[in-house]
Amino acid sequence: MKNMMLNYITEAGVSLHSRLYFPDGVNEESVGAYPAVLVFPEWWGLGEHILARAEALAKAGYVVLAVDMYGEGRVTSDANIANERMSELLQNPDLLNERTELAFNNLRAVAEVNPDKMAAMGFCFGGRVVLGMAREGLDLRSVVSFHGFVTSEQPVKQGVVQAEILVEHGELDSMCTLDDVAAFRAEMDAAQVKYHVDILPNARHGFTNPQATENGKRNGADLAYDQAAAQQAWENALAWLERTLK
Repeated sequence: MKNMMLNYITEAGVSLHSRLYFPDGVNEESVGAYPAVLVFPEWWGLGEHILARAEALAKAGYVVLAVDMYGEGRVTSDANIANERMSELLQNPDLLNERTELAFNNLRAVAEVNPDKMAAMGFCFGGRVVLGMAREGLDLRSVVSFHGFVTSEQPVKQGVVQAEILVEHGELDSMCTLDDVAAFRAEMDAAQVKYHVDILPNARHGFTNPQATENGKRNGADLAYDQAAAQQAWENALAWLERTLK
């Protein structure tokens, strides 16, 4: 499968090392032929789990950009470092928006991409990122969040969200609770947004990541991989993208 590093630089000079994946069959006649998906990582950074998901999406027929949010491709398994890096972006919305918009614009500019068929997918912190993109009204057809943080301090207004939103959420997630999901539903209903929530039975935070259980033990965090939930959520997401993008 064809893939390549896609580097771009922020106004402050931070080099973001994202990775671009192409479906099999891409050739010189593929201009504007493919729907595209941005994939945003967990707070750990752009590691193996997210790159594997991006590759799987490319195999399913999408041009995919796995997004580096921290710069220089930095990855960690230390929750304190991850939280520090994530918090820097969450506490500086302009910085966060700059990086999401750079990713969006760079993927949209790829010759093989159909700019009218764009989606964003995120895991954990990345789930919060893509839901934020939807709430900002970016030109996305579809947004998918896996064990993401779904609440917002500023509820979205009717008519802003363009994307249809899918949330894949673990029933036993202690970091983003079912009460948070209920608040998300109320927000989306009030704004008349098209959305769907799947609750995966007995799944905990981070359930899609094969390293989640070990990361949880190492950092004293309530994380756990759940193979059955991960597979079901992935199948749900592929069906959702098929319907909304193709």
